[in-house]
Amino acid sequence: MTRMDVAQVELADDAPHLLVVDDDRRLRQLLTRFLNQNGYRVTAAATAAEAEGVLGHMVFDLLILDVMMPGENGFDFARRLRHGSDVPIIMLTARTESADRVEGLETGADDYLSKPFEPRELLLRIGNVLRRLSNEGAESGPQREAVRFGEFLFRLDRGELRRDGEIVRITDRERDILTILANRAGEHVPREELAGHGGAASERTVDVQMNRLRRKVERDPANPAYLQTVRGIGYRLLVDG
Repeated sequence: MTRMDVAQVELADDAPHLLVVDDDRRLRQLLTRFLNQNGYRVTAAATAAEAEGVLGHMVFDLLILDVMMPGENGFDFARRLRHGSDVPIIMLTARTESADRVEGLETGADDYLSKPFEPRELLLRIGNVLRRLSNEGAESGPQREAVRFGEFLFRLDRGELRRDGEIVRITDRERDILTILANRAGEHVPREELAGHGGAASERTVDVQMNRLRRKVERDPANPAYLQTVRGIGYRLLVDG
């Protein structure tokens, strides 16, 4: 057996296949097991070189790539990958400086998550990236790039919220929730989907995040016009047009 770790749980052949690249063996094993239990086929590698070898003969739906690894780091590996591949990449790092986040996104990564993180948050981000790509490839109509509600414009491609042209500061979790709701504007979105398949505690966290987001976009947060509660289900975002 090489240093690669492959999940053993039986899954459907069409289950999304993820490649986890991280030099921390314990984290590789934990993520492999957790993601496998949540419906993903998972292969794990310890270095960029090992991952490159796997990519040579296997197709993946998404890469989870650590930045700080021995040998070639995640930033450089992502840049090389982008020359010949558009496979989605979520980068993991213990570096929290905003400059590092920007560098990660400039390499072509689709998302960026700082360590330590909640596994359910990673699950939510994976779902967001795969869903967004699925929507981009759908033939049902043009891709939704932005939604407008009242004085606000939310750019899905940038995760950017503006009010009358001015940036509104939102947290990463608020951005994730707003992205899901905007992608399904007008639809009823269950709390568990917004929580990333979490339990009751995570669903309560969604309620807290939603209340905070309402205070930023609603004239009367107690009687929301846009971020509406769907009793017994979850939430929906009402947009203009």
